[in-house]
Amino acid sequence: MIPAGLTVLQPRPDLSIVLHRRSAAVAVGLLVLLVVVMGVSVCVGQTFVAPGEAWRTMLDGGGPYDLVVNELRVPRVVLGALVGAALGTAGALVQTVARNPLASPDVIGVGHGAAAATVLALATGAVSSPGAMPVVSVAGGLAAAALVYVLAWRRGMHANRFVLIGVGIGVALSAVVQLYLTDSQLEAAEQLKLWLTGSLNGRGWEQAGPLAVVLALCLPALVWAGRAMRPLGFSDDTAAALGVRVQRTRLWLTVLGVVLAATATGAAGPIGFVALTAPQLARRLTRRPELPLLCSALTGAVVLVGADLAARTALPPLEIPVGALTALVGGPYLLWLLGRANEQR
Repeated sequence: MIPAGLTVLQPRPDLSIVLHRRSAAVAVGLLVLLVVVMGVSVCVGQTFVAPGEAWRTMLDGGGPYDLVVNELRVPRVVLGALVGAALGTAGALVQTVARNPLASPDVIGVGHGAAAATVLALATGAVSSPGAMPVVSVAGGLAAAALVYVLAWRRGMHANRFVLIGVGIGVALSAVVQLYLTDSQLEAAEQLKLWLTGSLNGRGWEQAGPLAVVLALCLPALVWAGRAMRPLGFSDDTAAALGVRVQRTRLWLTVLGVVLAATATGAAGPIGFVALTAPQLARRLTRRPELPLLCSALTGAVVLVGADLAARTALPPLEIPVGALTALVGGPYLLWLLGRANEQR
């Protein structure tokens, strides 16, 4: 008996694929919405480019809009989609491990670790190549996550302890960054402060390329993660009875989420609240008990590309850093989550 809402595909006698119909429909809808938002973002700005002209410019190159479309907007839009997908996926992984909708890479200190490592590397001149920034961010994010994991471990991983220690580590790392900024040169400090707000302005293929490579390399692990996350929705005893090595699975899911979030931070700076909100929005759209990875990635991409479009066009000719806009929207959402958690106690 197949439960309602599920379809079983059997391409081979020895292979069966369970398809959640609503999740598939939501994923297709989000993909279409993402393409539309990306197209609008390429066309709209201080210089409006007609859709047909933008399409011809992307295909043929050259022309009066080549600089605006191919050099400025297309790389930025692609980077925004990649960063949003990475943050949405990382948020789903971390929230599954912590079993807490308040947990995300930027809340539990991973984003702060990546930001601290990148800021120190930029400020000291240890790394100057844009392609090396994701490596520095991943190292900082992994270091922060490892510290949180070690401090939160007491005969197992308790979700609330994991989140609280992560928040504390994040605050400490933020203080380290601010302390370092006070001793920096004025010009360097201003550049670092702009980077810390999280922005896609001035970024392009040099940042999008390494992030795309990391996402491609993580695809096999994400396929495994999609299956490994389902038993973690049960209690530890139930998951262990199903043959799941709970602590090892949590560890590898955390590592995968940290790598994605830290690489995204290295590419665009610490953009907050996308990793927090995207998985919860995706779960409400799909109406599934577990967090859907694919829909979380697509939701994150739509949210970030849309937020960047709004940041570019809301107050022309000024441009708001997209990280400031997502924080402005995500802050009230976090308060709403906290209030809802208190009501359910």
